[in-house]
Amino acid sequence: MSPEELLKAMFKAGVDAALPSLCVPPHLPARPKGRTVIIGAGKASGAWRKHWKRFGTALLDGIVVTRYGYRLPTERLEVVEAAHPVPDAAGREAAQRIFKAVQGLTEDDLVLALISGGGSALLAAPAEGISLEDKQAVNKALLASGATISEMNTVRKHLSAIKGGRLARAASPREVVALMISDVPGDDASIIASGPTVPDPSTNADAIAIVEKYGIDLPPAVRNVLETIDETPKPGDKCFERVENIMIATPQASLEAAAAVAREAGVTPVILGDSIEGESRDVGLVHAGIARQVAMRGQPVEPPCVLISGGETTITLKGDGKGGPNTEFLLSLAIALDGLPNVYALAGDTDGVDGSEDNAGALIYPDTLKRAEAAGISAKAMLANNDPYTFFKGIGDLLETGPTMTNVNDLRLIFIEKG
Repeated sequence: MSPEELLKAMFKAGVDAALPSLCVPPHLPARPKGRTVIIGAGKASGAWRKHWKRFGTALLDGIVVTRYGYRLPTERLEVVEAAHPVPDAAGREAAQRIFKAVQGLTEDDLVLALISGGGSALLAAPAEGISLEDKQAVNKALLASGATISEMNTVRKHLSAIKGGRLARAASPREVVALMISDVPGDDASIIASGPTVPDPSTNADAIAIVEKYGIDLPPAVRNVLETIDETPKPGDKCFERVENIMIATPQASLEAAAAVAREAGVTPVILGDSIEGESRDVGLVHAGIARQVAMRGQPVEPPCVLISGGETTITLKGDGKGGPNTEFLLSLAIALDGLPNVYALAGDTDGVDGSEDNAGALIYPDTLKRAEAAGISAKAMLANNDPYTFFKGIGDLLETGPTMTNVNDLRLIFIEKG
């Protein structure tokens, strides 16, 4: 198996470990005395497919919202597509319909939800007093600021009529079972899709502190809402008494699935962590230092080995290029390795989209910089302009998977051959 084949097989195994078709069935609850309404939000929500059939004729027509291009054919269950990462009117309408769907049920009825990454943008129900345009402006500013996913979602939930536990409050006292696919460092359920069914430990003041930390200029209506809106429901609130949030897939499980592929190929896997955060280019530098130590010193592990990490890095935009956290990580990594022999890498978002482009990520090889130079492409100039997508597209090394129908964050793999 070539280095490229190994890396791609490991990435596929990590994605497959989080597919709803495998993760949902073992966690489905028993049929309730009454009826079942299915809802969902996130990049995995379009993959509900046939799982709802076990509820038989007691099923109410359900509705889920997913990203454009992530819908799969299904019966009776309506799958709505909307924009990500910046919300649009389709997401606002879907959120309003989901909010309404959980109300007016009896205490014998069940609300069954599939919550996954991307739900924060897709459940676009602005709090009273905020327009969709206000939410779009704040989302764009957060995405460009370098804020972590936890920080971004803390702000988002306090500007929403449905997130931060407010969906659970609307459904109370009905039984709610939420099956969650984690895409956040530490698997914090209150951060996944901004926690629509989860108690929210953060406050409006926390949200204000975050926007001030990153110097985000809030629209006047948004600041007014943050200063006056009622708090989200907190831990211990009675609305959560009949709510069960179940983690059915995690980044760590996907890292372990990738590691198993390496082990089977006779390559030692080293999992560095499932919750690595920070600036993408800085994380690339750190990973390069570890890879160099392994390749040149045989420490802390002898080659052949593969360094594996997950989490979600961020980009503080200073240029006007195209790309996402994974390609920016790889470009920084390639520059730092400077053609070091026997080192290959792949990094990709497990949802199939790195940032807002059409690729999951990219790959680097020992000759990446030489091939780029021969093509007249400056790696350092591309990195300075936040343009890693154009760099990797120019040398034909993008990783393109299409929609994967799941999302457990980024997966980074660095293979070091025995040289």
